[in-house]
Parts: sequence; C-alpha cells; structure tokens
Amino acid sequence: MSDAENHKEKMKEVQAKHRERVSQLQDPEQGLVLIHTGKGKGKSSSAFGVVVRALGWGQKVAVVQFIKGKWKTGERRFFEEHGKVTWHTMGEGFTWDTQDKDRDIAAAQAAFGKAADLIASGDYDLVVLDEVNIALRYEYLSVEQVIEALDKRGQNTGVILTGRDAPEALCEYADLVTEMTEVKHPFKAGIKAQRGVDF
Repeated sequence: MSDAENHKEKMKEVQAKHRERVSQLQDPEQGLVLIHTGKGKGKSSSAFGVVVRALGWGQKVAVVQFIKGKWKTGERRFFEEHGKVTWHTMGEGFTWDTQDKDRDIAAAQAAFGKAADLIASGDYDLVVLDEVNIALRYEYLSVEQVIEALDKRGQNTGVILTGRDAPEALCEYADLVTEMTEVKHPFKAGIKAQRGVDF
C-alpha cells in the first residue's frame, strides 16, 4: 500500500471513530456555562467571538460589563452601532480608578442584579458577564450568589463569565473552562495598548 493510500485509510478510521463518538453525545437540554479566565489576553475577545457566532444563528444576546465602565472599546462601539445586543455597562471603571470599595461593591451588586434578571428571564440565548470574575476576586460579589443565579437561568440560556482568577467552585460548576496563558505581551516591551487589538 502506498503512503497516500495508507494515509487515506488512517483518516477513514479517525473519521469513523469521531462519528461514533459524536453519535453518543447527548444534548444537555439547557444552556451551557462557560468560563474564560487566566492571566493571558483574549478572555473578553473570545466571549465576543461567541457573541458574533450566536448572532449569526439569529440568537438573542445580552452583555453586562462589570469593570470596564466608561472605557470605550471597539466591541462595544460595534454592537451599539448595529443594535443587535442588549448591552449594560454597569461598572464605574477599573477598581483602581475609584479606590472606593463601598462604591465598587454597590456598582458590582447593581450589575449583578441586572445580570441575574437577564439570565433568569429566558429571553436570551446567551448572556456574557464580562469581567465578573474580577468582581468575585475582590469579593464585591459572592460565588454563592453567582451560582444561585446560574442555577435559575432560562432553559436555553447559556452564560459566559470572563476575567482573571475565576474561583475554583465556579470552575467546578461550569461546563467549559478555558484558561488563557500569556506567552508574550507587547506591554512588557514598552508598547502601549493598540486600538482594534487591545480595546
């Protein structure tokens, strides 16, 4: 048998095994919970990629931003211009801008109240809680209240939670956890954040 024929036979076996595995998978009949965490860049960007995918299928999407506050980002500008996403920016900026813990807690709790309503409504196929893990890290929210809201999500509502340092209990609860790992970053070489790449 030639190398080309041998390769073709191996690929047929791989495809057959894959089809068999896929045929055994089950539909969970509930929206999934995804976590994008880690020290590397791309957590929110990846979530917004899923937003675009959901919109491509005609699904309804909501975003609640917890920390970025009034900082204008390309994704926010895009979705505001196209009007296809329900968007709530609830934070008052990054935590080191306010330096007022009580104010930060109140902003995070207000954001989460809105998020919990969106998640439970059943009106959305996807709800993104952008940078919610940061609010958890600083204990502006509790893991228990987040899991309680996720338990009450609409049957077809998937939720993505982004931000560094996702709590272990939340990672155990989630269906998918992706950890972004930094290998190299231009900031360390003295390069400032670039519009269209970083924000």
